[in-house]
Amino acid sequence: MGNTNSREKNKEKSKHQFLNAVGAILTTKGYKYLKINDIATTAGLDKKLIYNYFGGLEQLLDEYIKSQDFWTNVKEENAAVEITDGGREFSKQMLSEQFDFVSANKELQKILIWRLSEERQSLRKLTEGQEENGELLLKSITDSYFKDKSEDFRAVMAVLISGAYYLNLYSEINGSVFCGIDLKTEEGRYKIKKAFNMLVDKTYDDIE
Repeated sequence: MGNTNSREKNKEKSKHQFLNAVGAILTTKGYKYLKINDIATTAGLDKKLIYNYFGGLEQLLDEYIKSQDFWTNVKEENAAVEITDGGREFSKQMLSEQFDFVSANKELQKILIWRLSEERQSLRKLTEGQEENGELLLKSITDSYFKDKSEDFRAVMAVLISGAYYLNLYSEINGSVFCGIDLKTEEGRYKIKKAFNMLVDKTYDDIE
C-alpha cells in the first residue's frame, strides 16, 4: 500500500512538472516551442513519461489547456447556485471575474493568442468545451428568463465576453490605454467593470 501511494504521489508530482513546463515555455518562448523534447527538458524529466502519464503531446496539451480555462471552472463552481433574478447578478459577476481572471493569467493570454494563430485539435477542443460549458450555464440560468428573446441576450453576452478577452490582450501586448482608459490602473479596470454592469442591467431592462 505504501509503495502504491508513493508511486501515485510521484506520478502526480511529475504530471504537475510537465504541465508547469508547458506553461513556462508558452509564456517565455511561445507555442511553437511546445515540443516533446523541449517540454521534457524544461520539466527535468524523461520524455517517455509524457507518453506514460498523458498518452502523448496532444493529450498533455489538452490537459494543460483545460486547466487554464475559466468557463470550465465557472461551470463546476456554480453548478448548484440558486438564481432568483434571471441571472442578472450572476452575469455581472461572471464578466467581472473573467475580466480579472484573464488579466492575472498570463498563460491563458498566450493560449488565447495561440488559438487565433494556429489551427490545432487541442485548441479546437478548448473552444468546443467553452461552448458546451457556456451552453449549460445559459440554458440553466438565462434562457428560461428571456424565453424567445434568449438569443438577443446571448448576442449581448458574446460582445461583452469577447470585449473582456480583447481588452486584456490589448493591454498586455500593445499598450495599456484604450479609448482613453488606462487598463493597467485600478481606476481604469473599475470603469470597464462598471460598464459591464451597466450594459447587463440595460439588457435585462430592455429585453422583454
